[in-house]
Amino acid sequence: MLKHRGFPGRLPGTDFQFTIRRANDKKGATRLVARERYADRRPADRRADAAFMAALWAHFGDAPFERGNLDAGRLSWLFGREVVPAEDPFDPESYEALLRIDVARARAAFPQAFEGEGSA
Repeated sequence: MLKHRGFPGRLPGTDFQFTIRRANDKKGATRLVARERYADRRPADRRADAAFMAALWAHFGDAPFERGNLDAGRLSWLFGREVVPAEDPFDPESYEALLRIDVARARAAFPQAFEGEGSA
């Protein structure tokens, strides 16, 4: 399992986890599934999603990236919309699976994650 050095481990001041410490050798990687984000989600959950997207954008940009030690639960809130498979066939239970940010959808859903960058 690739460990993304320099990627934040959690949302500062909270228990919202962004990365995992070690691979699950017995069961393998937790399956990525697209979770529905309802309009009545708690503000803290929305902040965590936005901060995670900002961290993904700062760390990887629009290049494909390996899932590695990124938390499956946090990824699943974005999977299938802002974060999409970058390979076909895609294995949702692999630490080596390649993902990429769908920049247009991510900018629409999380404009604050892209604030402060130049005109890109």
